[in-house]
Amino acid sequence: MRFGFIGSFGSPQQQVRLARECEEHGWDGFFTWDGVSLAEPGFDVVPTWDPFALLGAVAAVTDRITLGAVVFAPPRRRPWELAQQILTVDHLSGGRLVLPVGVGVPNDRAFTSVPGQPTSLRDRAHALDEVLDWLQRSWSGELFEHDGEWAATGPFQLPQTPVNGRVPVWPVAVWDAEQPPLRSLQRALRWDGMVVQVRGGETPEDAEPDADDLRSLTAWLAEQRGPDAPPFDVVHQGRLDPDPDVARRQAAEAAEAGATWWMESWWDPATTPESLFDRVRQGPPTV
Repeated sequence: MRFGFIGSFGSPQQQVRLARECEEHGWDGFFTWDGVSLAEPGFDVVPTWDPFALLGAVAAVTDRITLGAVVFAPPRRRPWELAQQILTVDHLSGGRLVLPVGVGVPNDRAFTSVPGQPTSLRDRAHALDEVLDWLQRSWSGELFEHDGEWAATGPFQLPQTPVNGRVPVWPVAVWDAEQPPLRSLQRALRWDGMVVQVRGGETPEDAEPDADDLRSLTAWLAEQRGPDAPPFDVVHQGRLDPDPDVARRQAAEAAEAGATWWMESWWDPATTPESLFDRVRQGPPTV
């Protein structure tokens, strides 16, 4: 299992320093987040930064770690501009970019205050699928056209392909062992991995799966994908205990349950950049 760290708070300069320290202290990935103007108590006063500008700066000062955001919101972006941003960071980083993606949060004014943006969950989900399909077709380097309600274009060609031919995509998918939400899960199965959430709750922490959730999910994935399927990432968000022995047990339990990435996630608005630096300097546990 690999360990990523989310730079949830801090200035652009602090985020770049945090990413450098992630690489120095043994983390496997640095991830920012993607929001514009959040109508959410606590987050409405948190500055937001362009994730691709941040990741471009991080790419220039790191050599090893995976880069991304938890999570990008393709439904509110123009696909041709998004494709160019992805290609730029992909090439700056030497192919280290990954794309955790979701439908976006309904309290972002970049959806709700802009005419013509998809706002219902259904429309945002359709837009996500269309934009991902547009991106995939653009990575061929060939001329193409695209039909759809949210990502319709005439002829387009991006002649430069990604460093590794394509960029891995990890959609957010919801897991419920009693009633698996197939549309969400089937989207993830078309790509390279998934950021796991469970139903219910009002905070990001409420949506985190436990070990039993991960076990039942990975068993379901194995049945759906078959024995000869290519690798598939299962991304789990959580917070490691400051006690190294407890943190090691947390990580070992998640890895045994099938997680391939532990994403260290601190979303409480009371979190400070200084506390994130302290956590990064502790490094990830050895599993």
